[in-house]
Amino acid sequence: MNEFLTLMKSELLMTLLIFLLLFVKLGKGVKNETLLPLIQVLLLLNLIAGFFFNKTGNLFGDMYFTTPLMAFQKSLLNLAAYLISLLCSGWLKKTKHLPEFFMLMFSAMLGMFLLISSGNLLMFYLSLELATIPVAAMANFDLERKTSSEAAMKMILSSAFSSGILLFGISLLYGATGTIHFSQMAGLLDNSPLQILAFVFLFTAFAFKLSIVPFHLWTADVYEGSPIAATSFLSVISKGAIAFVFISTLYRVFGAMQDTWYIMLVILSIITMVIGNLFAIRQQNIKRFLAFSSIAQVGFILVGISEGGAAGLASVVYFVLIYIFSNLAAFGVASVISDHCGKENINDYKGLYKTNPFLSWMMALALFSLAGIPPTAGFFGKFFLLTAGGAKAEYWYITVAALNMIVSLYYYLRVVRAIFMDKNEQPIEKIGISPTVKMAFILCGTAIVCIGLFGKLYDYILSLI
Repeated sequence: MNEFLTLMKSELLMTLLIFLLLFVKLGKGVKNETLLPLIQVLLLLNLIAGFFFNKTGNLFGDMYFTTPLMAFQKSLLNLAAYLISLLCSGWLKKTKHLPEFFMLMFSAMLGMFLLISSGNLLMFYLSLELATIPVAAMANFDLERKTSSEAAMKMILSSAFSSGILLFGISLLYGATGTIHFSQMAGLLDNSPLQILAFVFLFTAFAFKLSIVPFHLWTADVYEGSPIAATSFLSVISKGAIAFVFISTLYRVFGAMQDTWYIMLVILSIITMVIGNLFAIRQQNIKRFLAFSSIAQVGFILVGISEGGAAGLASVVYFVLIYIFSNLAAFGVASVISDHCGKENINDYKGLYKTNPFLSWMMALALFSLAGIPPTAGFFGKFFLLTAGGAKAEYWYITVAALNMIVSLYYYLRVVRAIFMDKNEQPIEKIGISPTVKMAFILCGTAIVCIGLFGKLYDYILSLI
């Protein structure tokens, strides 16, 4: 029992949070102004608990297993959830169904935790469904907007399609190996045509979840139509969890097929970076802009994954940590402005610095980090990704990735120019920021500036591997 409570600590704590909110909903009504701070405190306690009593072990006949690295990955997702609850508190306080929103969020996170620790295909698929279906409901949470319902419909249809592809790949993989356990499957793969076909289907399902081009077409529409809290969750927590699972599955299960998936990663990462950058240049809506920005960032993540070893895994985990602070800071500014005046167009941000210098600097810092401009943490994150990807001496590949970093500077700095340099006869008026939101912004800004300057964090992640 002690081993069960220790190994499944993250999942049990998340389940406890879900039941607490369920009891709150079934009982007498609690005002959002009272309930939200309580949820934030519980999320903080959950985050702190994630860094203690972590060890390696398995349960239920290898159906579930965990390591200190997996526990750290789950803690990163808890960190992102805590920051979302702080940065989007303005919208969360106004929503009529606050407990339901967090129950959906925590249910999706529970599925992601189980997905990270899955030891066989059955657990893997059930966890993926639990991590996906609540997110579609979150996308539809802005009940007064038609675009929110459209976003949820596109989300659920694309998820159903990718799940069907995944199931077909799982059935082929089971037929080719005769087992559903990852530990046994890794030794039975021999690059036969049937196994390669099964892997292609599994890879396609991951590509849908990660918004890898050409499986990205749902992303911008869902990001634009969803509430910013749901968009932040999709952009950071969902992407981060799938990236962790994807790299773990490639390395742990399909290591024998590395020659096959390396070629696929190289081709798709280049296409994803190029298409993400080109479409981001054209966007005027801030959420669609950040959607295509996130697609381009996935391309860089694939560069790190292509390394195929400990350096690639460490660089991806490190980059996701930086991406959490950078992307959530940008979405946080968009959330504050949207809650105040409903403006989500980049042209509306012109002259923002004159009336809201704090928000302007936070957005600039976040965009500098996403662009990989030194000395922000984003520069070091992309540096480690490119260094890992260059381990195979494919210098042309790293050159293409570096050139895409230069292209991304244009559209990130375009937003910064609009905020600081462009004139606006009717700029966004002064916005009052609550202490909670300001604290979250300061935390994100400090992390963006300081994480890259302390190399020991990367060494710590590498030691967990």
